[in-house]
Amino acid sequence: MDSEIKEVVQTPISPKDKRASERYFLQGPHSRQSELGFLSRIVWEFLKGFRVLHFVGPCVTVFGSARFTEEHPYYELARQVGGALTDIGFTVMTGGGPGIMEAANRGAREAGGASVGCNIRLPFEQKPNPYLDHWVNIRYFFVRKVLLMKYSYGFIVLPGGLGTMDEMFEALTLIQTKKIESFPIVLMGMTYWQPLIEFLQQMVAAKTISDTDLNLLLTTDSVEEAMSHIQKYAIEQFGLERRPPMKRRWFFGER
Repeated sequence: MDSEIKEVVQTPISPKDKRASERYFLQGPHSRQSELGFLSRIVWEFLKGFRVLHFVGPCVTVFGSARFTEEHPYYELARQVGGALTDIGFTVMTGGGPGIMEAANRGAREAGGASVGCNIRLPFEQKPNPYLDHWVNIRYFFVRKVLLMKYSYGFIVLPGGLGTMDEMFEALTLIQTKKIESFPIVLMGMTYWQPLIEFLQQMVAAKTISDTDLNLLLTTDSVEEAMSHIQKYAIEQFGLERRPPMKRRWFFGER
C-alpha cells in the first residue's frame, strides 16, 4: 500500500506567508491593518476564482484522495467517472491536484470534455494536475470550498481522507440547511464507505439527523448507476440544457 502513496515534500514558509495564513488569522485579534489586509486577500481570492470559473458551464465536482497513483483501482474508477460526466454534458470540476482529482480531470480530457480545478496552496507541494483546461490556485480552504460548491449541480465522492470528508459533509450540511439546492451526492466505493453509511444510519436512529437528509445520497460501485442518479436529480430536476457560452468582457479581465 505504501508504494501507492505519493511522497510530499515540505517547503519553507516565509514570514509574509505566515502572516497571510489562516493559522495566523485564527490566533485571535490582530492589528486593524493586519485584519484589513487579510480581508483584502480573501476578496482577491474570490475575484480570481470568479474570473476563471464564470464561463465553465454547469459542473459536477469530484472529490477524493490526492494520494492514489495511476495503478490504484480507485484512480481508474475516477477516470471512468470523469469521462462519463462529460458524456452527459457536465464540466468536471475537482480540487485540481493529483490522485483522484487528476484521474477525474484526465477522464474528462480524454472524453473531449471540459476539465477545471480549484487547486489549494499548501505548505507541501501540490501542483495543478496536467489535465486541466482552466484552474485557479487558492490559498484558503474556505474560499476553495465555496468555489467548488458554487458552480456544481452534483457531487461525486470517491475514497479519500479528512479533506474529502470535510468537503462531503460541507455539501451535506448546505443541502440539509437549504443553503443550496438538493443536489445529488454519490459515494463511489461501497466497501470503503460502508462504515460511514452505517454511522449515518445510527444518526438517523438517534434522531440527530432526519432520514430525509440522506434522500439524495447514493452509494454505488457502478458508474452507470451514478450517471443515472446525476441525470435524474441534477439535469432533469433543474432543467439543465446546453446553451451558447456567455460573452467574455475584456474590461473585467476575462479571457
